Amino acid sequence: MPHITLPQGVPGIRSLVMYRPDTGRLLYELAQSLLRAGSPDSTLTDAERELLAAYVSSRNQTAFCTNSHAAAARYLYGDQQTLVDQVLTDPATAPVSAKLRALLTIAGRVAADARTVDEAVVSAARREGATDGDIHDTVLIAASFCLFNRYVDGLATLTPVDPAAYRTMGERMGTVGYVLPEAPGASQANSITQFS
Repeated sequence: MPHITLPQGVPGIRSLVMYRPDTGRLLYELAQSLLRAGSPDSTLTDAERELLAAYVSSRNQTAFCTNSHAAAARYLYGDQQTLVDQVLTDPATAPVSAKLRALLTIAGRVAADARTVDEAVVSAARREGATDGDIHDTVLIAASFCLFNRYVDGLATLTPVDPAAYRTMGERMGTVGYVLPEAPGASQANSITQFS
Protein backbone atom coordinates (compact mmCIF):
# COMPACT_ATOMS: atom_id res chain seq x y z
CA MET A 1 0.00 0.00 0.00
CA PRO A 2 1.43 3.42 -0.94
CA HIS A 3 2.71 5.62 1.87
CA ILE A 4 0.74 8.61 0.54
CA THR A 5 -2.68 8.92 -1.11
CA LEU A 6 -2.17 8.14 -4.80
CA PRO A 7 -4.69 7.46 -7.58
CA GLN A 8 -6.03 3.94 -7.09
CA GLY A 9 -5.03 1.29 -9.58
CA VAL A 10 -2.33 3.41 -11.22
CA PRO A 11 1.07 1.68 -11.03
CA GLY A 12 4.58 2.92 -10.35
CA ILE A 13 5.77 6.31 -11.38
CA ARG A 14 2.55 7.01 -13.31
CA SER A 15 0.75 7.45 -10.00
CA LEU A 16 3.45 9.87 -8.82
CA VAL A 17 3.16 11.90 -12.02
CA MET A 18 -0.56 12.21 -11.36
CA TYR A 19 0.12 13.22 -7.75
CA ARG A 20 2.69 15.88 -8.72
CA PRO A 21 2.28 16.75 -12.42
CA ASP A 22 4.74 19.65 -12.10
CA THR A 23 7.66 17.44 -11.05
CA GLY A 24 6.39 14.42 -12.98
CA ARG A 25 6.52 16.28 -16.27
CA LEU A 26 10.18 17.17 -15.64
CA LEU A 27 11.06 13.57 -14.77
CA TYR A 28 9.47 12.32 -17.98
CA GLU A 29 11.26 14.97 -20.02
CA LEU A 30 14.49 13.67 -18.49
CA ALA A 31 13.53 10.07 -19.32
CA GLN A 32 12.72 11.05 -22.92
CA SER A 33 16.03 12.85 -23.28
CA LEU A 34 18.01 9.97 -21.82
CA LEU A 35 16.20 7.00 -23.33
CA ARG A 36 15.36 8.39 -26.75
CA ALA A 37 17.41 11.44 -27.68
CA GLY A 38 20.79 10.96 -26.03
CA SER A 39 24.03 12.88 -26.44
CA PRO A 40 24.88 14.02 -29.97
CA ASP A 41 27.94 11.76 -30.08
CA SER A 42 26.34 8.70 -28.47
CA THR A 43 26.03 5.50 -30.48
CA LEU A 44 23.63 3.79 -28.05
CA THR A 45 20.37 2.55 -29.54
CA ASP A 46 17.01 3.07 -27.86
CA ALA A 47 16.95 -0.66 -27.04
CA GLU A 48 20.36 -0.44 -25.35
CA ARG A 49 19.26 2.62 -23.38
CA GLU A 50 16.15 0.82 -22.12
CA LEU A 51 18.29 -2.19 -21.27
CA LEU A 52 20.63 -0.01 -19.19
CA ALA A 53 17.59 1.39 -17.34
CA ALA A 54 16.23 -2.12 -16.70
CA TYR A 55 19.66 -3.39 -15.58
CA VAL A 56 20.17 -0.58 -13.05
CA SER A 57 16.61 -1.03 -11.78
CA SER A 58 17.22 -4.74 -11.36
CA ARG A 59 20.43 -4.04 -9.43
CA ASN A 60 18.39 -1.71 -7.21
CA GLN A 61 15.71 -4.43 -6.84
CA THR A 62 12.94 -2.12 -8.04
CA ALA A 63 10.44 -4.51 -9.61
CA PHE A 64 8.22 -1.92 -11.31
CA CYS A 65 11.06 -0.15 -13.14
CA THR A 66 12.88 -3.40 -13.94
CA ASN A 67 9.80 -4.99 -15.45
CA SER A 68 8.54 -1.94 -17.35
CA HIS A 69 11.91 -1.00 -18.88
CA ALA A 70 12.78 -4.63 -19.60
CA ALA A 71 9.45 -4.83 -21.47
CA ALA A 72 10.34 -1.69 -23.44
CA ALA A 73 13.78 -3.12 -24.25
CA ARG A 74 12.22 -6.43 -25.35
CA TYR A 75 9.82 -4.56 -27.61
CA LEU A 76 12.65 -2.52 -29.14
CA TYR A 77 14.96 -5.52 -29.58
CA GLY A 78 12.22 -7.33 -31.50
CA ASP A 79 13.39 -10.80 -32.52
CA GLN A 80 16.43 -10.48 -30.20
CA GLN A 81 14.30 -9.81 -27.12
CA THR A 82 15.61 -12.85 -25.21
CA LEU A 83 18.90 -11.05 -24.78
CA VAL A 84 17.21 -8.68 -22.29
CA ASP A 85 16.59 -11.52 -19.84
CA GLN A 86 20.08 -12.89 -20.46
CA VAL A 87 21.58 -9.52 -19.48
CA LEU A 88 19.39 -9.26 -16.39
CA THR A 89 20.42 -12.78 -15.37
CA ASP A 90 24.15 -12.51 -16.10
CA PRO A 91 25.60 -9.65 -18.16
CA ALA A 92 29.00 -11.34 -18.24
CA THR A 93 27.68 -14.21 -20.38
CA ALA A 94 24.89 -12.44 -22.28
CA PRO A 95 25.35 -12.24 -26.07
CA VAL A 96 25.91 -8.48 -26.23
CA SER A 97 28.75 -6.50 -27.73
CA ALA A 98 31.93 -6.00 -25.72
CA LYS A 99 31.14 -2.27 -25.73
CA LEU A 100 27.69 -2.75 -24.19
CA ARG A 101 29.11 -5.20 -21.64
CA ALA A 102 31.68 -2.56 -20.61
CA LEU A 103 28.94 0.07 -20.33
CA LEU A 104 26.83 -2.30 -18.21
CA THR A 105 29.82 -2.57 -15.88
CA ILE A 106 29.90 1.21 -15.57
CA ALA A 107 26.13 1.35 -14.99
CA GLY A 108 26.36 -1.33 -12.31
CA ARG A 109 29.09 0.59 -10.54
CA VAL A 110 27.05 3.79 -10.61
CA ALA A 111 24.13 1.89 -9.06
CA ALA A 112 26.29 0.37 -6.31
CA ASP A 113 28.68 3.26 -5.58
CA ALA A 114 29.42 5.80 -8.31
CA ARG A 115 32.81 6.54 -6.77
CA THR A 116 33.95 3.14 -8.06
CA VAL A 117 33.66 4.29 -11.68
CA ASP A 118 37.39 4.56 -12.20
CA GLU A 119 39.75 5.10 -15.11
CA ALA A 120 40.14 1.35 -15.61
CA VAL A 121 36.44 0.70 -16.37
CA VAL A 122 36.14 3.85 -18.48
CA SER A 123 39.28 2.91 -20.46
CA ALA A 124 37.91 -0.60 -20.98
CA ALA A 125 34.71 0.89 -22.46
CA ARG A 126 36.74 3.22 -24.71
CA ARG A 127 38.85 0.29 -25.97
CA GLU A 128 35.60 -1.37 -27.06
CA GLY A 129 34.50 1.72 -28.99
CA ALA A 130 32.48 3.69 -26.44
CA THR A 131 32.34 7.40 -27.21
CA ASP A 132 32.27 10.23 -24.68
CA GLY A 133 28.52 10.43 -25.33
CA ASP A 134 28.08 6.70 -24.63
CA ILE A 135 29.95 6.98 -21.34
CA HIS A 136 28.15 10.19 -20.34
CA ASP A 137 24.70 8.80 -21.14
CA THR A 138 25.40 5.49 -19.40
CA VAL A 139 26.36 7.28 -16.18
CA LEU A 140 23.40 9.67 -16.39
CA ILE A 141 20.91 6.87 -17.18
CA ALA A 142 22.24 4.86 -14.23
CA ALA A 143 22.20 7.83 -11.86
CA SER A 144 18.73 8.92 -12.96
CA PHE A 145 17.31 5.45 -12.56
CA CYS A 146 18.69 5.28 -9.04
CA LEU A 147 16.52 8.38 -8.45
CA PHE A 148 13.48 6.91 -10.24
CA ASN A 149 13.88 3.58 -8.40
CA ARG A 150 14.10 5.19 -4.99
CA TYR A 151 11.15 7.49 -5.76
CA VAL A 152 8.92 4.56 -6.77
CA ASP A 153 10.01 2.28 -3.92
CA GLY A 154 10.30 5.01 -1.29
CA LEU A 155 6.61 5.81 -1.67
CA ALA A 156 5.61 2.11 -2.07
CA THR A 157 3.78 2.64 -5.37
CA LEU A 158 1.62 -0.10 -6.86
CA THR A 159 3.67 -2.80 -8.61
CA PRO A 160 1.64 -5.03 -10.95
CA VAL A 161 2.38 -8.75 -10.85
CA ASP A 162 0.76 -9.61 -14.20
CA PRO A 163 3.42 -9.78 -16.97
CA ALA A 164 0.79 -8.68 -19.51
CA ALA A 165 0.57 -5.27 -17.83
CA TYR A 166 4.28 -4.76 -18.46
CA ARG A 167 4.08 -5.91 -22.07
CA THR A 168 1.48 -3.20 -22.69
CA MET A 169 3.65 -0.58 -20.95
CA GLY A 170 6.73 -1.73 -22.87
CA GLU A 171 5.01 -1.44 -26.22
CA ARG A 172 3.69 2.03 -25.36
CA MET A 173 7.14 3.22 -24.18
CA GLY A 174 8.75 1.63 -27.24
CA THR A 175 6.43 3.40 -29.67
CA VAL A 176 5.60 6.79 -28.14
CA GLY A 177 8.50 7.16 -25.73
CA TYR A 178 8.15 9.47 -22.76
CA VAL A 179 6.20 12.36 -24.21
CA LEU A 180 2.89 13.25 -22.59
CA PRO A 181 0.19 12.70 -25.21
CA GLU A 182 -1.78 15.75 -26.27
CA ALA A 183 -5.40 14.68 -26.54
CA PRO A 184 -7.78 17.36 -27.81
CA GLY A 185 -10.16 18.35 -25.05
CA ALA A 186 -8.57 15.99 -22.52
CA SER A 187 -7.93 17.27 -19.05
CA GLN A 188 -4.37 17.26 -17.75
CA ALA A 189 -5.21 14.34 -15.44
CA ASN A 190 -6.62 12.25 -18.31
CA SER A 191 -3.57 13.03 -20.41
CA ILE A 192 -1.25 11.94 -17.62
CA THR A 193 -3.03 8.64 -16.99
CA GLN A 194 -2.12 7.54 -20.53
CA PHE A 195 1.56 8.07 -19.87
CA SER A 196 3.79 5.11 -19.03
